[in-house]
Amino acid sequence: MDLLLWRWSTAVQLTSLLMLAAFFIALARSSTRAELRWWVLAWCANAAALSVTVYFWFVQPDRFGLVLGAYITFKLAFVLWLLQGALSVGRPGMRLLSQPTLVAILLTYGLVGGLVIPSVSAVGAVQHLVMGVLLLAGVLALGRDWHSIAWLASGLGLRAGLAFVEATAYWIDMNMAGMFQEGLREQAQAFLAASSSLAAMAEWFLALGCVLTVSERAQRELGITNHYLLMAQDNLRRLADRDPLTALDNRRALPDVFRDVQPGGAALLFLDLDGFKQINDLFGHVVGDKCLVRFAHAVRESFRPADAVIRYGGDEFLVVAPGMDEASVQARVAALQARLDEGDEPKIRFSFGIALLPPGGSPEASLHAADRAMYGEKKRA
Repeated sequence: MDLLLWRWSTAVQLTSLLMLAAFFIALARSSTRAELRWWVLAWCANAAALSVTVYFWFVQPDRFGLVLGAYITFKLAFVLWLLQGALSVGRPGMRLLSQPTLVAILLTYGLVGGLVIPSVSAVGAVQHLVMGVLLLAGVLALGRDWHSIAWLASGLGLRAGLAFVEATAYWIDMNMAGMFQEGLREQAQAFLAASSSLAAMAEWFLALGCVLTVSERAQRELGITNHYLLMAQDNLRRLADRDPLTALDNRRALPDVFRDVQPGGAALLFLDLDGFKQINDLFGHVVGDKCLVRFAHAVRESFRPADAVIRYGGDEFLVVAPGMDEASVQARVAALQARLDEGDEPKIRFSFGIALLPPGGSPEASLHAADRAMYGEKKRA
């Protein structure tokens, strides 16, 4: 009866492992995440180990040591690659073991185990004890990253716990020196006959932990990437809204400026340089550009930090001063002209027009009014 139960249980676990291996292979083909590549190797190694077990029980080969060595080598590779994948999630780029070291450990473990371990029960006791210790050590080593890989750590812990129970059952089954009663040994044998089904359930939970951890980490990285994209978009927008010569905002920034000041109202000052074409013709465009920069700097210094100073286009500038009345604007314009008079040659002259934007009023209408007032002064001059 135990043999039939064992065969059924082992068939269930082998089918389960083949499905898991196929699933992780398909998942890795759709993603470049490093941990998935390690987990593909891990689940394939686990399926290979169980295939060796099935081969041994059904074929009963003469070379017990060779089959045993292959089994424990694949089983150890499963654990180490599983832990390497978990490490790649918590600490990307870090290697659990170098490739030469890993190969040396696997070969040594398989050869020594195949020569030294005398029986099937001893194989089960040793191998499951090694699995439990390594998996538990992996959970503890990843402790500081536990919050980010909780599902994976839970799966590793569950599989480690089952491995310790299996190792104990194999130890009881060996009943060395008659340490255990026969009834306890029979219970251990019954448990071992069904243990493959329990292992299959534990490994499905572990695989679920792998998938959930990858999904959570991918979502988190996607959120971070989206955050940086939004920051880059904001930076690009600021660059697009800024005049490269004067470092002032350009007219693309006006909708945001007007949206901010419209509820409380503002004063609009339209400025246009007089004789700027003659400056370019007489002194060259380099000097003309310096005049624009000097004028922009003087306007910026003549108004408050909260006032928006905008290069509207060419030699036209606009100041949007929230809450300021016309008399205050006139005073600041006088201060602006005084600053410019103290500057180097060529002297900069300008015409201006003022319009008030009432609370809730039309920014376009006030802008046109300031523009008309500026051109009216220019004609009078």
